[in-house]
Amino acid sequence: MAKVLLIFASMSGNTEMMADAVAKGVKEAGGDIEVIDIMDGPDVSVLEEYEGILLGAYTWGDGELPDDFLDFYDEMDDIDLTGKKSAAFGSCDSAYPEYGAAVDILLDKLKERGAETVLDGLKVELTPNKDEEEECHSFGKKFVSFL
Repeated sequence: MAKVLLIFASMSGNTEMMADAVAKGVKEAGGDIEVIDIMDGPDVSVLEEYEGILLGAYTWGDGELPDDFLDFYDEMDDIDLTGKKSAAFGSCDSAYPEYGAAVDILLDKLKERGAETVLDGLKVELTPNKDEEEECHSFGKKFVSFL
């Protein structure tokens, strides 16, 4: 059974809804998943313990990671993720100049640290509707197929 770690940041609950749907898809596809809220302060070394890594974050301001993800993001510079499969997702707001930049920032960091990104970043405008929740669910199922 593939071991998957999902770490997310959510302020208004939108990215958490996405994370729940992605995790459900991973489970249905036979993956063993651990879900951690970034506010719980996971140690970055936990990424090395899993075959698959999913990171979720909303985009803050004009295109930044949320503050609660910054320390973890910086600490990722100290780990090697070679051989890991990865993907990223997050809620976005098209009112800002950079749409879903946090997803792109996370994908770039995962690639920089050696992980293979196996899916394009999943971006949802604000609160996921039923169809978008299903898209998140499918995203999780599809992710497991790469492990």
